[in-house]
Amino acid sequence: MNNFLEFYQYLPYRVDPEIFHIGQYFFGWYAFMYLAGFSTVYLLLRKRLILREGKISEEQLSDILIFCFIGAIIGGRLGYVFFYDLSYYLANPLAVISPFDLSSGKLIGIRGMSYHGGLIGALIFGIIFAKKNKLDFWQITDFILPAIPAGYFFGRIGNFLNGELYGRITDKWWGMYFPNDTLKVLRYPSQIYEAFLEGFLLFVFFWKIRNRAEFKGVILAWYLMSYAMMRFIGEFFRQPDAQLGLLICGLSMGQLLSLVMFFCGMTILFWRKRKSVV
Repeated sequence: MNNFLEFYQYLPYRVDPEIFHIGQYFFGWYAFMYLAGFSTVYLLLRKRLILREGKISEEQLSDILIFCFIGAIIGGRLGYVFFYDLSYYLANPLAVISPFDLSSGKLIGIRGMSYHGGLIGALIFGIIFAKKNKLDFWQITDFILPAIPAGYFFGRIGNFLNGELYGRITDKWWGMYFPNDTLKVLRYPSQIYEAFLEGFLLFVFFWKIRNRAEFKGVILAWYLMSYAMMRFIGEFFRQPDAQLGLLICGLSMGQLLSLVMFFCGMTILFWRKRKSVV
């Protein structure tokens, strides 16, 4: 039993975040999981088209997913800059886009992404795409969003395999040791918690109700509120960003942004419902 417990608690040490590398360039599990998540979302939505659950073409589906993915990357990066470490990036503006460490010149990739910023970016790019192609933005979001949590599941597992975004310190036996943790203490495997809450649970829920939208925009509204609730819960186990710590009322930045997200969802819900009966 002790051998199994030790194996479990040191599991993150047994995972090599790199699948292969060539020189200073490498391909890791984190990137692989992002590709797996994107592919899963595409295949699920393609299935919806085959079942005649959507009013766009397969070509339009590919275009909007790629377009919104770009928006999510841009928004996620800018969101991290503005929400999580603005003072650093004001002093080092090149670090916003540079994949190299500014002091050593070593290739480190673009580190630091904000989910909430990525969501804003994806929605903005989705609005642009809808207007450009004369599509109904609300119908598009109601069609796409039920599959999105499946992508999050892979993304959070990627966080775990990459040994990042680990949890707060715990004395529970199911805590784990993470190689990037300088304190070398047991921590909640919060990435797994979030994969379950934000990924698995939300996917099951939204996939089940995907064809039950009472009015346009209702899926988006419920998505914003439900993700905000799952993220708010998950943040109680996740280690806050070192440069921020806990903020107002002992809440993390992720929880504060999730509260804003929840109220945005409520606003959209009442607005679209009222719009549907006028």
